[in-house]
Amino acid sequence: MAETMQSLDQLSTLRPAAPEAPKYVQKLDKQGRAYATGKRKDAVARVWIKPGAGRVTVNDKPLETYFARPVLRMMIQQPFSVSNRQGQYDVVCTVSGGGLSGQAGAVRHGLSKALTNFEPDLRGVLKRGGFLTRDSRVVERKKYGRAKARRSFQFSKR
Repeated sequence: MAETMQSLDQLSTLRPAAPEAPKYVQKLDKQGRAYATGKRKDAVARVWIKPGAGRVTVNDKPLETYFARPVLRMMIQQPFSVSNRQGQYDVVCTVSGGGLSGQAGAVRHGLSKALTNFEPDLRGVLKRGGFLTRDSRVVERKKYGRAKARRSFQFSKR
């Protein structure tokens, strides 16, 4: 294992072993799907992906019906466009909590994580795009003696 050193001069010749990069493996369930959980604000999304025609279903509704705003739909498609995988995977997800923009962010986060579970080689591309990082910003709590988290009540001398 390790050799004993007789003097301090020999210590300089000793080189530490280079740490190996972790190996990421494909994680699939019995149906051949990759699963991941995405979070944003108060929203939590459970996402399953499998190879298919590119259908995206959110809470048993098509993507266009559930997320009516084009910005939210574009946000969900970003992991696919960055990794050049448009129309190659069917996505089924359930979302709860938060508002529509938080839910769209949660679906994007879960979709990115599920893509890395299905194709571990995409991890670098998605990581550089910032899709694998959970956005930890949440609403600040309301304080007593205040109108909102930081806003004071209107002041009047009289």
